[in-house]
Amino acid sequence: MPYIYKDPKDKAPSFPHTARSVHSSGRSYEELRQKCLREGKLFEDEDFPANDSSLFYSDKPNIPFVWKRPKEIVKDPEFILGGISRTDVCQGDLGDCWLLAAIASLTLNKKVLQRVVPPEQSFGPGYCGIFHFQFWQHNEWIDVVIDDRLPTFRNRLVFLHSADLNEFWSALLEKAYAKLSGGYEALKGGSTIEAMEDFTGGVSETYENKTAPKNYFDIMEKALKRGSMLSCSINITSSAETEAKTPQGLVKGHAYSITGLDTVKYRGQMVQLIRVRNPWGQVEWNGPWSDNSSEWNSIDQAERKRLCQTSLDDGEFWMNFEDFKKYFDKVEICNLTPDALDDESEHRWEVTVHQGSWVRGSTAGGCRNFLDTFWTNPQIRLSLKEGDDDHNECTFVAALMQKNRRKLKKIGADLLTIGYSVYQCPGSDSQLTKDFFKFNASKARSNTYINLREVSQRFKLPPGDYVIIPTTFEPHEEADFCLRVFSESKAHIKEIDGDLSVDIPNPPQPNPPQTETEEEKQFRGLFQQIAGADLEVSPQELQYVLNAVLRRTKNINIKELSIQTCHNIISLLDAGGHGKLGFEEFKVFWNKLKTWIGIFLQYDLDKSGTMSSYELRLALKAAGFQLNNIILQLIVLRYADDSYQIDFDDFLNCLIRLENAFKIFKALDKDNAEAISVTHAEFITLAMNI
Repeated sequence: MPYIYKDPKDKAPSFPHTARSVHSSGRSYEELRQKCLREGKLFEDEDFPANDSSLFYSDKPNIPFVWKRPKEIVKDPEFILGGISRTDVCQGDLGDCWLLAAIASLTLNKKVLQRVVPPEQSFGPGYCGIFHFQFWQHNEWIDVVIDDRLPTFRNRLVFLHSADLNEFWSALLEKAYAKLSGGYEALKGGSTIEAMEDFTGGVSETYENKTAPKNYFDIMEKALKRGSMLSCSINITSSAETEAKTPQGLVKGHAYSITGLDTVKYRGQMVQLIRVRNPWGQVEWNGPWSDNSSEWNSIDQAERKRLCQTSLDDGEFWMNFEDFKKYFDKVEICNLTPDALDDESEHRWEVTVHQGSWVRGSTAGGCRNFLDTFWTNPQIRLSLKEGDDDHNECTFVAALMQKNRRKLKKIGADLLTIGYSVYQCPGSDSQLTKDFFKFNASKARSNTYINLREVSQRFKLPPGDYVIIPTTFEPHEEADFCLRVFSESKAHIKEIDGDLSVDIPNPPQPNPPQTETEEEKQFRGLFQQIAGADLEVSPQELQYVLNAVLRRTKNINIKELSIQTCHNIISLLDAGGHGKLGFEEFKVFWNKLKTWIGIFLQYDLDKSGTMSSYELRLALKAAGFQLNNIILQLIVLRYADDSYQIDFDDFLNCLIRLENAFKIFKALDKDNAEAISVTHAEFITLAMNI
């Protein structure tokens, strides 16, 4: 037999036994099924209704689809008829050949298949119109429940179907994946490796045939033996070439499954062959070793039977491996478990995962081309503790995945162009700044920035501490991401985000009246003029004083301070709690304000009166505030404008509120436990005063 997965015990992938139910009712598949049985009703999934909203979001179908249950389509439907095989996967009127190629590969591995397609389901006793399938999503398995209503036209399934019209597991699997992805239209176009990973939780590697290693055939052969899923495709140079047929019977821009490899003796020489399947279930290679080619006349019948060679127009065909490398461009391999990444090693790979986000204005810095913002991307510290066995280097695979982009297609969100770089860590736990990246080159990086759901690559680096910078290509692009690191030896990853802390130096004590500076004497005169003999000002009067002083200050392009800022200033410094600011309190604040003005001017690089939100972290740190990404993102959302700029008034407001928040927390944290307990009334009081 050709090299098809046989589920050897020593290489069998291990999967979790449970999956998280994601149905909006909060009930599991079994709970929903039992409810239907008790009520004597067929299940109808409100999460994915049988109407156009589940089909298309940009165009309405040109033909009137009718949603039918299998028992309304055929007399005796079967969930699985005579076992599952790759011939059960035939493409319908939807451009999801990438998904079908993955499903065809899935059928080669019984253990994995039974995880994705739970086998206890049927149209027999206990049938109530409900089915479920399990998929891996961003480091967890989830259970997707659907009803069995399928779109039809003239009583035939419109989309994916089995070659046997009585069999429905593949059509229902496609429906569950469409629900997971946000609708059938969301399945148009994609990468086979994406679905392969969702079926396995595995990690992918991509090979270009033109630059393939010398042991390419052996790599693919061993991958199939381990149960890895393989696909291949032919590149296109323009959208006009999509699904264009070549003279050799191959289809460009189309995803194929690789279903077998073998070596045969032909005219005294050993020839390497590869078996490929077109998910259309038709249209095949017509060159050497194709179904009816003359080469098979030199192979005896027993050998042809061993290779499962047939002359059926079923979309599956054999090719000479050299022809395969010549006419196909790319092979994608999804390794089922980290253990499968190495050829013969008996060790287990370590897996570490980080979930993060690129947020516009704070952590969406773009690639290294945009140095001013690149450093603000999430920084993930990777500690490689020891080299591989008998080696001084550590092998690891870094896989960066952008999350939920297919589901967001209906609101116009496409896949972003993503990649990552790996830098030697200088030894500090502090976040690396722009100057570090200006003067230090990366030690490794993903091959290219590309608009795939995931980019992954294998590296070898000496033991030590490194920083992985996951980025989009352009700055200001938002997405959630998942970074997985598979390493041969023990490794740790942790985001360099900094602890929450404040280190504000005590302002100098104001001079007594008899030794006041000329500046303080001018302030006293202004206060007496506005506030009267008590030398206390209201928020409105404080606004007048501050704006009058700032207008006289040279080299400052600052808009007027708002009344809200003045309310916050009084809240910070009003020791008496009567809503006014005394002259002595004002002198303390003025010294603080001069420091903050200096910091703002340092980061207002173009002297425009605004600073970039990406520089805010450094500006706040200069003022004594160490913040993590979550708080920084909240601040940017509150204070930055549409151009990611912050003016002085908002910067000042932010500093005052931060200082007030830290001050109040410290006063309530009497035991220095880094935690406080407040009543409902106390919490509302705090919220109103910060």
